[in-house]
Amino acid sequence: MEGAAEVRGGGARAGGPARRRPPQRLPLPGAAAGAAWGRLVIDLLISGGTVVDGTGADGVRADVLVAGGTVVAVGPPGPAEAARTIDATGKVVCPGFVDLHTHSDLTLLSAPQGRSAVHQGITTTVVGNCGLGVAPLAPGADVAGVRAAVSYLDLDPSIEWAWRTYGEYLDAVAAARPSLNVAGLVGHLPLHAGVVGFDDRLPTAAQLDAMTSLLSDALSAGAAGLSTGLMYAPLTFARRDELDALARVVADHDAVFAWHLRDYADDVLPAVREALEVAAATGVRTQLSHLTVVGRRNWGNAAKALELVDAARADGLDVAIDMYPYLAGNAPLSQRLPAWAQAGGESVMRSRLTDPEAVTRIREHWAGQPLGWDEITVNSAPGAPEVVGRRITELAAERGADADTVALELLARLGNAVSMVAGGRDAGDLRAVLSHPATVIGSDGQALDLDGPTGEGSPHPRAYGSYPRLLSDHVADGTLTLPEAIRKATSGAARRAGITDRGTITAGQAADIVVLDVGRLADRATFADPRRYPDGVDAVIVNGEPTITEGRHTGARAGQVLRARNNSKGQSS
Repeated sequence: MEGAAEVRGGGARAGGPARRRPPQRLPLPGAAAGAAWGRLVIDLLISGGTVVDGTGADGVRADVLVAGGTVVAVGPPGPAEAARTIDATGKVVCPGFVDLHTHSDLTLLSAPQGRSAVHQGITTTVVGNCGLGVAPLAPGADVAGVRAAVSYLDLDPSIEWAWRTYGEYLDAVAAARPSLNVAGLVGHLPLHAGVVGFDDRLPTAAQLDAMTSLLSDALSAGAAGLSTGLMYAPLTFARRDELDALARVVADHDAVFAWHLRDYADDVLPAVREALEVAAATGVRTQLSHLTVVGRRNWGNAAKALELVDAARADGLDVAIDMYPYLAGNAPLSQRLPAWAQAGGESVMRSRLTDPEAVTRIREHWAGQPLGWDEITVNSAPGAPEVVGRRITELAAERGADADTVALELLARLGNAVSMVAGGRDAGDLRAVLSHPATVIGSDGQALDLDGPTGEGSPHPRAYGSYPRLLSDHVADGTLTLPEAIRKATSGAARRAGITDRGTITAGQAADIVVLDVGRLADRATFADPRRYPDGVDAVIVNGEPTITEGRHTGARAGQVLRARNNSKGQSS
């Protein structure tokens, strides 16, 4: 169901407006409070819990009243009557988590209940990250080539790509009736690949105009911003003129530009500087995605990266960070290849990997890399289940081959569809990033279902447990307080996406709410056994509809597509 969404730039209305009743703000003094409670006609009462409202404030014991999909009152217990009551005594009541960084672009079309996301308390997901979007598709675009390039997202081959424009893609998501709200970024990859192609070449002036026009149309159709992924071909070939031109369009629409940086290892600091230089040149609101540092020899560089961010913010730039609470990432294995080896598209890349001269050059590139094959595990390999869950070095030892050979054979056989879990990270760097004032939370995961195509393979556990892990492990170890962790996962993330009508539990906000039993709260997903729901997420409410109750999915699909109203400055909305 599509519905209302207040988004930076004026407040989007997707489809018909939701039926919301005027909010009544409580508490009121003395007897007036009781009278006000008694006059309310409400759909849902969440009673007796400690409300941590998402602003960063400490929790207070209060009841939450919901009507018409909206929070209508928050205050001391009163005599209100409701069609349904959830007893939250002894539990924490907080806003639903706004997952700023996800790759659920296609999985929600295959499995719209999005169980792995909703079970951990996510009520809003932002898709289209790392440049790996699925729309818009330019006239004449090589759609099959784009689909192959973003196969990391493409877990269900039966999903038909019937859209061309970004608005048509959002229509397809709305028609799927997801269980959680969906906002989206425009992926740089379909823009660039659809107009320029997959080779290592700069866009012509006409091609750059075509890309900026497609981007502007997509932002006007409701996209919340743009993402790039400069480690993914053909975006590896994008240079400053292209990035500046796209950033100006995003800035003109008062939207956000999210960056999967060009490098997170030896060249992480130059990569951060590149993003900040574009922000300074264009004034675009900038998000540094999953800021991390890879390789033991680079540990400690997170602090230096954060100093660069602090300096940019001190200069008045609107720059922030997102991160997930794990010491390993997940990406296509092809990300390990040098840029030249990926030129031409997936089929050309796979053919190139059988050329002895090219193989020699790739081996030379891999020599001395900061991340070893012993830190990389195959977690998805369609058609090759025997390699899933195995380290590259284990497979090499089993076959009597070297690790480079195994990786090359997998890439030649499966292309971009083979993905990895990669470690090589430092706990101190992670804590520094999570605790930084400019950091909000994004899982970098996908909404998956235990049954069907999206439940296959061995996904990164962040798809099932990011938020319980954050609120248990990283609160228990002192990295964050519970109110601040919740703020980073709710209002902080929502505001970065320009979403203003959810992210807090206050009167007038959309009723996206989670009830947590903090004493039991735990991420049960592991790298060895990732497909496990967390403990302690007792209830999840999406737009006023109970979607998880007593830890079980109700089957409700009350999510809305949140279309930003971010028309170009100077144009009427």
